[in-house]
Amino acid sequence: MELFKKKIHLYAPLEGDAIALSDVNDEAFSQEMLGKGMAIIPTHGLVHSPCDGVVSVLQETGHAICITSDEGLEVLIHIGIDTCKLKGLGFKPLVKQGDHVKTGTPLIGFDLLGIHRAGYDTTVPIVICNSDDFSDFEMITKGSVDLSDKIISIKK
Repeated sequence: MELFKKKIHLYAPLEGDAIALSDVNDEAFSQEMLGKGMAIIPTHGLVHSPCDGVVSVLQETGHAICITSDEGLEVLIHIGIDTCKLKGLGFKPLVKQGDHVKTGTPLIGFDLLGIHRAGYDTTVPIVICNSDDFSDFEMITKGSVDLSDKIISIKK
C-alpha cells in the first residue's frame, strides 16, 4: 500500500533561514505539542500560502493563520513568538477566514523590524496541526529558503 500513498508538498511561506522546530524558543513549538513542522527566521515581512486550500483560522490580531490544504493538512503559520501580545500592532491580514487561496497567495504583511524592535523573536513556526494523520515527513531545517522551495514533504 505504501506505493499508492500520495506525496504532498508545502512551499516556503516566506523568505529566510530554515531552522528545526526543536530550535524554536517556545516549548509549545519546540516540543511539537502543536504538531510536526519547521520554522523560518524571516528576511521579509510578507507571509504567503504554502499550499492550495482555505483560510480556516485567521487570528484577530493577525499574528497567526491556519490554512486547510486541499489534501486535508491543517497548516499553522505563527508569525513570531508571543506576538499575540502586540494585539495586532504591526500585522496586516490580506485575506479573510473562509477565503480560498493558491500556493503563493499573499496572506499577511508584517513589520519585521518593528516586531524585532519591540523585543519579540520574529521566528515563524510552520506546523502541521494534524500531523498524526500523515507519515514520512521530510523537512528542510537549515539553509536559506525562498517561496519556490518545498520545505515540507509528506505522504498521505
